[in-house]
Amino acid sequence: MKIQGKMFIWLSVFILAVAIVYGYWSKEPAGTTALFLAFGLAIMIGFYLAFTARRVDAGAQDNTEADVADEAGEVGFFSPHSWQPLALGLGGALAFLGIAVGWWIMYFSAPVLLVGLFGWVFEYYRGENRTQ
Repeated sequence: MKIQGKMFIWLSVFILAVAIVYGYWSKEPAGTTALFLAFGLAIMIGFYLAFTARRVDAGAQDNTEADVADEAGEVGFFSPHSWQPLALGLGGALAFLGIAVGWWIMYFSAPVLLVGLFGWVFEYYRGENRTQ
């Protein structure tokens, strides 16, 4: 993870330089703001990866002599199935439709969003997947 942290930190330095030059030359606020926000996102990810790299064991990507097979093995736990992203997607679509058509649609999208959100968060605390 050390190399990923360094990559994002160097990317954020580059984006900051581009944002400053772009803002100075163009005098255009929307693109300058977007570049500064991209800098913020890149520095947050880089800091997180660099901060986490000190607390975990070195991975194969940190070893210059490593083979591809050194990183083989279990990656993590991934849910086999879930209907909750569908509910969140429908609720989000209704919410954006509410912005475009009328704010009254938000009254219908909020319960769908809440059901999807709470269902996804507490998915493994109830039902058939309780013990996973």
